[in-house]
Amino acid sequence: MHRSDFLKTVFGVSAGLMATRSFGSPAQAAGPFTLAPLPYDAAALEPHIDKKTMGIHHDKHHQAYVDNLNKAVAGTDMAKMNIDDLVRSIGATAPAAVRNNAGGHWNHTFFWTMLSAKGGGTPTGPLGDAITKKFGSFDAFKTEWAKAATARFGSGWVWLIKSGSDIEITTTPNQDNPLMALAEKKGTPLMGLDVWEHAYYLKYENRRPEYVQAAFNVFDWTKAGQLYASAK
Repeated sequence: MHRSDFLKTVFGVSAGLMATRSFGSPAQAAGPFTLAPLPYDAAALEPHIDKKTMGIHHDKHHQAYVDNLNKAVAGTDMAKMNIDDLVRSIGATAPAAVRNNAGGHWNHTFFWTMLSAKGGGTPTGPLGDAITKKFGSFDAFKTEWAKAATARFGSGWVWLIKSGSDIEITTTPNQDNPLMALAEKKGTPLMGLDVWEHAYYLKYENRRPEYVQAAFNVFDWTKAGQLYASAK
């Protein structure tokens, strides 16, 4: 998928907005990157993800990634890049502040977009067929996804990606993602789940497996199917 098409498909942004190098609303930050509002009310995903967690996660944690990213790229050519291109450029020698905060901004923007109060259910169409072919059934996929999410030590993310003609489950540490040049397994993200404790601890405390299962009720498989269909 062309990079601009990926941005349009995932985040629903226009060409004009992409030119501002940010995902969200007009500049409200001291730098090129800004935090978009949640695409739904913070309480919309109740009871699966609670309002207080969503508010803190978005307004505090995600905002911090945006603020710190703007500081990290200030005065560099990276400040001229859109977030998609910036993330794709991150290799092993990238400054830690850029790697962590660009990843944090991209990952969270993707995460909010892939959740929906009308989510859940079972993927259909070509993505549903691909999941069945790869894992045997959607239930078998859910089992493998849960294993990967709970086995991710410490902080990180679990992803469903399309890599070439294949799909697979992978995990990344901290705020890395499969688009980065340094990623062990590269591919187009189709779904992602934040398994940092800040994503679930207020409601689920140390019960990460419960949070992982609850998230299936709000995953937007229609959007994931669109990404699968357009990914190259």
